[in-house]
Amino acid sequence: MPPKAKITRNMVIAAAFEVARQTGAENINARTVSKKLNCSTQPVMYHFSTIEELKKAAYEKTDEFHSQYLMSIPDTQKDVMLGIGLNYICFAVEEPNLFRFLFQSGFVPHNNLLEMINSVELIPVISAMQEEMDIPIEQTKEVFITFAMFVHGYASLIVNNALEYDEKLITTHLERVYTGAVLAIQEENPPKGGLK
Repeated sequence: MPPKAKITRNMVIAAAFEVARQTGAENINARTVSKKLNCSTQPVMYHFSTIEELKKAAYEKTDEFHSQYLMSIPDTQKDVMLGIGLNYICFAVEEPNLFRFLFQSGFVPHNNLLEMINSVELIPVISAMQEEMDIPIEQTKEVFITFAMFVHGYASLIVNNALEYDEKLITTHLERVYTGAVLAIQEENPPKGGLK
């Protein structure tokens, strides 16, 4: 008889991620995860002494998945920030359970937007924006905050069935908000020696 395949910590996390993705993070428990792995609950509890620990690990995996999703911008998208904004909203449409886990479950590691904007996870997004807009990092963060609040509100309305997804309309609204935020920053911070 061949030996049983060893259940690794990463396998347990991947199974918990799938439970969250398919039925919601509130359904992550030893029984549902072990069922995904086709094993007893023992390997799950061997790697994680509490379900809270397992949920945190699944949350981190979900956060990584979300970051990769956001940065997968098609070559046809000429504006990086609008691409990221559309991806954020599309994530809510395509992965509603994961969106709720990330942003509506109480597992958010950052207590507020100001903490989040300085997080390591956002470096690629802020860097892409700064390169595109060619403005100082602090001004880039200001534009990001304005844009992010609007995009998150849109995505939250859609994921909670309060608004239908309409890509053309959403794109128009995102362009307006983004352009308005950039213009407002430029007005507040005119180039040295330039006219206001």
